[in-house]
Amino acid sequence: MTTLVIGAGLVGSQVARILVEEGKKPVLMDSAAQTKSIGEIVSLDKVTMISGDILRPLSVVKAIRDHGITGIVHTAANPMLTLGAQTDPYSAINLNIMGTVNVLEAARVCGVPRVVVSSSNVLNHYLAGGGGQTEPMNEEAYPRPTTFYSATKQAIESLGLNYSKWCNVQFAGMRYGAVFGPWSGAGGGGPSNVVRDALRKVMAGEEAIVPAGTMEWVYSKDAGRGTVLALRAKDLGTAVFNVTMKQPTSPDEFVQALREIVPGAKVRIETPKASAVSLPNMRRSSDPTISRQTLGYEPQFDILGALKDMHAWMKANG
Repeated sequence: MTTLVIGAGLVGSQVARILVEEGKKPVLMDSAAQTKSIGEIVSLDKVTMISGDILRPLSVVKAIRDHGITGIVHTAANPMLTLGAQTDPYSAINLNIMGTVNVLEAARVCGVPRVVVSSSNVLNHYLAGGGGQTEPMNEEAYPRPTTFYSATKQAIESLGLNYSKWCNVQFAGMRYGAVFGPWSGAGGGGPSNVVRDALRKVMAGEEAIVPAGTMEWVYSKDAGRGTVLALRAKDLGTAVFNVTMKQPTSPDEFVQALREIVPGAKVRIETPKASAVSLPNMRRSSDPTISRQTLGYEPQFDILGALKDMHAWMKANG
């Protein structure tokens, strides 16, 4: 069995690492692979790197046929996620929705039985409406996404579930919390870069800035592990899974964790205006029940454990 991992970034590289540790040799497809950063997560000689673009569907078909692909993990997304989509909605809509459809269609045509796709817990937070109390004939029956990025993720889930229902392609949508973790390259999204910058600054003795709102995070190693669990689960059930730390992290808890790792760290609680749309105040936590019961997913990292692990990785990698 050979897995195609599309998007070799913050989460995709962790998926590849886990598969390699299981004795497999995954195929990593990226339109602009950051090989130095990937090589810091997984040995490049233990994966097959190829170039491909999900906006060119035949490149996905070629990858499937050339390498005998039996499962796909699709983690590619628009640059800077929520922030990027608010700035350039057309590109985000095209890449996130049509790119995912191209992957699902390639799987349908080539007979790949399962596609696991990166969704996001923005669908649990960036919502408005729903005043119809779920009465299906009411115009306001269900909440609607309030950002372009969350709207694309809702479309991805809906399309994937219909491919699963009508086209014999098993679909899993992974609703990650705000992901951060080991990654030295570009991309990753606003929240990920906020955490990386905060750690860099406290390690250098400078003042770090921590978001003012409560956040629902997930460490990239847990995101990768949850994804692999969905890739090999016998039954996907309802097929959409919350993958988070299970408990939201307040600004004070984030500061406390930083100061436990770097005693005397200088930290200021403030959300930069440019990042405000991607760093809301997430007062509620995503329900972990389905992920736990169907996938056996339990996070291995809380905020302190995740920051400790990332701090050690950053020290080891300069």
